[in-house]
Amino acid sequence: MRFAKRLTSFLLAIAILFFGITPDASYAAVAWPTNIDIAAEGGILMDANSGAILYAKNIHTPYYPASITKILTALIIIENCDLNDTLTFSHNAIFNVEGNSSSAGFDVGDKITVKDALYALLLKSANESANALAEYYAGSIDKFVDIMNQRAKELGCTESHFANPSGLNNPNHYVTAYDYALICRAAFNNPKFVEIDSTTYYKLPASRWVPAGQTIYSHHSMLKRNNPLHYEGIIGGKTGFTSLAGNTLVTCAQRNDLKLITVILNGHMTHYTDTKALLDFGFANFKSVKISDAGNAYGNVMQNIELVKTKNGPSNMLTTDKSRTVTLPQDASMADTTTQISYDTNATDPDNAIARITYFYDDHAIGTDYLLSNAKTNAKYTSAEAAPKAADNDPAQMVAPGSDGNENSEDLPAKSLSPSSKKTMPLKKGLSFRLRIIIAATSAVIVLIFIVIIISRRGRNHRRARRRRRRR
Repeated sequence: MRFAKRLTSFLLAIAILFFGITPDASYAAVAWPTNIDIAAEGGILMDANSGAILYAKNIHTPYYPASITKILTALIIIENCDLNDTLTFSHNAIFNVEGNSSSAGFDVGDKITVKDALYALLLKSANESANALAEYYAGSIDKFVDIMNQRAKELGCTESHFANPSGLNNPNHYVTAYDYALICRAAFNNPKFVEIDSTTYYKLPASRWVPAGQTIYSHHSMLKRNNPLHYEGIIGGKTGFTSLAGNTLVTCAQRNDLKLITVILNGHMTHYTDTKALLDFGFANFKSVKISDAGNAYGNVMQNIELVKTKNGPSNMLTTDKSRTVTLPQDASMADTTTQISYDTNATDPDNAIARITYFYDDHAIGTDYLLSNAKTNAKYTSAEAAPKAADNDPAQMVAPGSDGNENSEDLPAKSLSPSSKKTMPLKKGLSFRLRIIIAATSAVIVLIFIVIIISRRGRNHRRARRRRRRR
């Protein structure tokens, strides 16, 4: 019996050493990192590719944005205009600004290309350039403002409102950190926007007051290599300040495959230190994983999907978007994620998307993928139960249940999407490969222990029987 106890203890020690189990605890996935805070009133850290929210502080509280507004203005122009067209500065464009506000020195009647005006807008933060671009595209500033609000809505913004293209103070001009991260995500995934916004200096053409032209420089200190605030991997960003808005700052940076966006609102001279802290936190604690590279990432999904017949053929004519990514803690694995599917899609999804798959880690939405039909026409699969709009499953659209999102990241799990509250089709949670190995190894150890105990008892009984025979 003493030998059996010793052998049992030895086998348990081996199991603990090699498989990471304890007698009273099961395997737990890596915890979601939360060791970060900022001084600004509002801020967010988002993965520009997956849309995962990695840090949030008061992300649904409205603040004045100041000149970071010009990112949306530039995005609309880039998406819709020929950058080689010429525009003319009107009297309204020049004088419909606040005194002593940012300007590139243009005057009434000056003519430049749309491209030049965009450089003046994003680098010099020229308010007259914002007005001129608005008038060029929409015919008037008021009409352009309507377009701004419509585009913001298309990008998923529901808590922000724009009243001008420059960001000057107006009670009806406000944004939330969450909404503006959605806008910045679209901007920094637009190559032409990045080309302009990442430039540190640019030579403007001749104007009335500067016949030789002038060289303008980016206001974003983290872009400048000779500046102590320079940040390695920075792509671009936009500064902002008014007396009401305080310091606002948008920044995008990329290291390896991880591309991060920060939005700082109502900062008090800490906007750069807050931004650096968020970027350092993101790059140190998270990684970007391409779903298609994560082994049999779709096995769980494809086995649990419920599809009915389509107009175009069998359900095996399906594929996935090979470019999609998720954001995971550094030491986490795709095997520890869970998935959920929605069969409804919207106008922003791929034309041949028949379902959206949302990935979760530790209750955080970390990325999405699509099931795509290989059929030539865009017929949609349907489910036995209606599903919410696909946008509802975007990681960038998730908020904590029973919360307005105005907490730090540790208090911001993803929105609950249980079948009882949302008409989605949840997928079964698959056991991770490591967990299966642990269970199998533990079971083997237990079986071995029982075998040893049985053998030990039989040996003890045999010895007792021999002693009794000798006594006789």
